[in-house]
Amino acid sequence: MHKVLSVGCGAPVGYHFSPAREHDSRHLQIDESWQGCGLLADLAYASLARLRACNAYGVRLVIRLKDNWKPKVDSLARGQVTQEFCPGTDLDVLLEQEILVLNGHTVDADVRVGSPNQPWHLRLVGAPHTPKGDGFFLTNLPPRLGPRQIADRSRVRWEVERRMQLDKAVHRLDQVDAERACSVKTLLHASLIASMIAALLAHTHHRQTRPSQEGEPRTAAPLPPRRLALPLAVSCQSMAHAFDLKGATAKRRWQQIAAWLTHSGRDPNWRRRPAVLDQLRGWKRHPVVRHRTNRRHLKAAA
Repeated sequence: MHKVLSVGCGAPVGYHFSPAREHDSRHLQIDESWQGCGLLADLAYASLARLRACNAYGVRLVIRLKDNWKPKVDSLARGQVTQEFCPGTDLDVLLEQEILVLNGHTVDADVRVGSPNQPWHLRLVGAPHTPKGDGFFLTNLPPRLGPRQIADRSRVRWEVERRMQLDKAVHRLDQVDAERACSVKTLLHASLIASMIAALLAHTHHRQTRPSQEGEPRTAAPLPPRRLALPLAVSCQSMAHAFDLKGATAKRRWQQIAAWLTHSGRDPNWRRRPAVLDQLRGWKRHPVVRHRTNRRHLKAAA
């Protein structure tokens, strides 16, 4: 199953099926429908043809630098250098000869990738202390976004990994044991619909509980789709029974189900460890305040 996910709401906006033996990269086509959107992809989808397609259709992209691309640095807007260098010098040469020194500093440079006859001009940004160490990223985002901001946007790609974990861990997408093609497609569509319901419910709850004014702290815990999908799958029989109810009894029953889903699906660590996407939305880390009175109670109980 190949899905194009909306990072904002977490639900797929496009999908199709293919044999598992085929590589995923050949099924990602950048065309007119991507105009005005952004692309976050891992190195499995990195290709110069795809970069040119993003430029042709006005698609913003952030992708980690591939080892064999060997970008040539034309100019350096941010970074620590020990001496001058000629435009077009390889990035590897600058690093090996210590002309460009990292040492915890960010890097922002204009580079060329691809063949000399058809070079592709991009920004190369380096952000230290990323989850995988010092990382370099290629992007066509405007310079008003610094290297650390671009690195944070690259980390949003893990939202896709979370959706895949939702499909496999909760909806058992990787355990389909049907033999006929029609049965396989039916089970895949059932898993896809269940994931969409969980993602859209979580997104609706997020919009209804967000602060009324920008900049205000959030007071209600968000509902991650994966945590919400677990109680949602357990309560499917209760919801099926609630569809048969009418009037005030049905309303009261649906309110009970909604309260239980909200309580069971909320993230207990949303203040201390908000998700990367939530941090980009303006949520800040709030360390948990541990009261000393709890220790006194423990000593009294002992």
